[in-house]
Amino acid sequence: MALRIVSRGSGSHTGHVAVTVGLGGRLTLLESYEGDEGGYLNHANLIIGVAEGASVERIVLARDGADGVSVSQAEVQLEPGATFAQTVLTDGARRQRIETRVHHPGGRAELRLDGAYVLSGKRHADLTTVVTHEGLDGVTQQLTKGVVTDQARGVFQGRIVVAAGADRTDARMGHHALVLSDRAEVDAKPELEIYADDVSCAHGATVGALDEDALFYARQRGIPEARARAMLTEAFVGEVIDRIAHEGARDAAAAWVADRLRVL
Repeated sequence: MALRIVSRGSGSHTGHVAVTVGLGGRLTLLESYEGDEGGYLNHANLIIGVAEGASVERIVLARDGADGVSVSQAEVQLEPGATFAQTVLTDGARRQRIETRVHHPGGRAELRLDGAYVLSGKRHADLTTVVTHEGLDGVTQQLTKGVVTDQARGVFQGRIVVAAGADRTDARMGHHALVLSDRAEVDAKPELEIYADDVSCAHGATVGALDEDALFYARQRGIPEARARAMLTEAFVGEVIDRIAHEGARDAAAAWVADRLRVL
């Protein structure tokens, strides 16, 4: 299923979409946000329901204009035994927020929430997620990676809440970013709120520059510095891309990342 949201000019628009995948169903949702150079305002609201035993993979590619303002908010309701996997890819906008809230019932439902942002110029991207574990035996895996240069700003806000009684929850969250300019900025706020006793949860965040030792090694092998930097950066972001299950979407995502890195 393809969902394409296109913004033009300097106007504003909003849209509401509801998607329900029934018992044992399978869906790949390819979602794109596209904008021209106008100063538009876009707000998209999605409600996604995933029934027992159903599986959804959502791939979001945000290609907004540099002067656009774009907000995407998704509310996801899982049933026991459901699987939901998401990958968000963005190169930002003047202001951009892509938010996902997931109600996790436990019951061996599995959730993967991934994202990657590649920002240059004065672009801004905010990836926000909230996952609430409400029952026993739930699994969440989350990985976000970012690259920022020039005067760009990347924001990651991730919160996992494990409610009282949601024992045996297994939740992992990681955010890692490369800052390639002195004027670029990354703000990361990973959070765990745990009200149950028997859980396995972890979170972490790192912000840094390219590994100088790896760069030196590549240059010693005769690889020009610019090419070496591009290769290391592409490998860094590639960990997120490799987790996309849909082969065609994974190939398109890899090509998009390579294309964006060429202009950094």
